Amino acid sequence: MPGLSAQVFGFKDCQDTRKALRFFAERRVAVHFVDLAERPASRGELRRFAERFGAAALIDRESPRLRALGLHVAGDSPQRLLERALGEPRLLRTPLVRCGHRVAVGHAPAEWQAWVDAARDATTA
Repeated sequence: MPGLSAQVFGFKDCQDTRKALRFFAERRVAVHFVDLAERPASRGELRRFAERFGAAALIDRESPRLRALGLHVAGDSPQRLLERALGEPRLLRTPLVRCGHRVAVGHAPAEWQAWVDAARDATTA
């Protein structure tokens, strides 16, 4: 898809992240993959997702890392957990996908397809 590119934040061993990468590859969308294990997301990037979905939507409540750190019973606010996720990216729900000004959290193929369709419609108009 000419002119369309996506940025996918996630982990190489995350099944949903691999699904996102495959989704965009099958539709010939250029993808920039950011492995959070190698380079955690910046505060600004996380803020972009939190502004759209809220901090609570970015935290993976089922994460083994959340349990290992004892945060599942700590009662921290989602904002504090998001701050903690800057140094502990395994607390995040992945993939985090950005395509221009649009963002999505988790496995959201219907939303991604809407982006691809909108880009295709814009190029044919």
